[in-house]
Amino acid sequence: MSDAYDLTEHQVLNPATEEVIATVPAATAADVDAAVARAARAQAKWAALAPADRARLLRRFAAAVDDHLEELAQLEVREAGHTVGNARWEAGNVRDLLDYAAGGVERLTGRQIPVAGGLDITILEPLGVVGVIAPWNFPMPIAAWGTAPALAAGNAVILKPAETTPLTALRLAELALAAGLPEHLFQVLPGAGAVAGDALVEHPGVAKIVFTGSTRVGKQIMAKCAQRVKRVTLELGGKSANLVFADADVEAAAAAAPMSFLDNSGQDCCARTRILVQRPVYDRFLELLAPGIESVVVGDPADEKTQMGPLISRTQLERVRAYVPGDLPGIRGTAPEGPGFWFAPTVVTGAAPDAPVAVEEVFGPVAVVLPFDDEADAVRLANATEYGLSGSIWTRDVGRALRVSGAVAAGNLSVNSHSSVRYWTPFGGYKQSGLGRELGPDALAAFTETKNVFISTEA
Repeated sequence: MSDAYDLTEHQVLNPATEEVIATVPAATAADVDAAVARAARAQAKWAALAPADRARLLRRFAAAVDDHLEELAQLEVREAGHTVGNARWEAGNVRDLLDYAAGGVERLTGRQIPVAGGLDITILEPLGVVGVIAPWNFPMPIAAWGTAPALAAGNAVILKPAETTPLTALRLAELALAAGLPEHLFQVLPGAGAVAGDALVEHPGVAKIVFTGSTRVGKQIMAKCAQRVKRVTLELGGKSANLVFADADVEAAAAAAPMSFLDNSGQDCCARTRILVQRPVYDRFLELLAPGIESVVVGDPADEKTQMGPLISRTQLERVRAYVPGDLPGIRGTAPEGPGFWFAPTVVTGAAPDAPVAVEEVFGPVAVVLPFDDEADAVRLANATEYGLSGSIWTRDVGRALRVSGAVAAGNLSVNSHSSVRYWTPFGGYKQSGLGRELGPDALAAFTETKNVFISTEA
């Protein structure tokens, strides 16, 4: 079946079976216009509520999500092909982020700044209506990354989910309404990016756009927002490096490497798809890595034992295949045959450092292993890409860990681990991996305007 998007409705496919699981109407530009008008009215009432009341309603929303965790997880399995374990974590992440954002409502304070002749204060005011354009790779949590802090800061939110994964977003909107959030405060508009997405980006009544997706589309959105000097947060592509130094625990690094790029079938902008290994331990690392890649269980995402599911669509499957011709040397796992968008775990060896598979975002279960000579060479290779989102550094030398962390141009780094995203710490990228930061203690402030007020005390 073609991935072409119908401008009136869209069939949602189960990527593990290619079966149609839902048909969803597609929003038009007129639908977006009407939604913005409704959102503006709802936002005025929401912002007028006492902070404690807004926080209480957001906690009720979190509780509603908690009551429906398994339902949301199973929906994510069917529409996105995520393993059931991952999907449960994602639903829990939405709940936790709503709780965390609710805790910030009553702590969103301004400052008093010393001045001569009076009192100077700052006030943080909500922007108004915020547009969130969410991706298909993590439909639930990334939608919440923008939605939860925007609501907590007093804004209304219009969420446009990805064409292939609208179902969990629609269900979250239902749960928000059932939890008591005002009608039209949080609206979900499925639709084509070129129609509903563009209408949201270009609408004069939308004060900010939060977009997660490809760098190519992010640049287009940024240019359109610039026409209205509209605020924008962009979380874009990645080609993250996993640096393994000779003094590291090579066994631990090799054991952790497979799921650092195979989680979510490699459809993760934080995936450590460029494995850089110091030459003295290069061969040993590959020997240790091979059994881990070959033993990854790829199959039915609803099966508790499955470690990796399918890619999201046939388009994505063909894109990944184009990066990995059959004659490239490397390590390959296994994947099911027949219906579904399956691609086996793959590690490419012997590629040139500037080969497309080594520098471009494949967005699939494919990694490249490259050797390096010394610390300077490792940093050079790590930075030899237009992206700068995440990365990992494996070493027992604390000084080296700090030096390399300072030298690698990436927004999120882990030492002797592959951790990237926590809802209570900031997340975002350098270079063409994005603009701005999401999550963490400052997330709410990113959805406010700062107003400065001077009050003269002189007669």
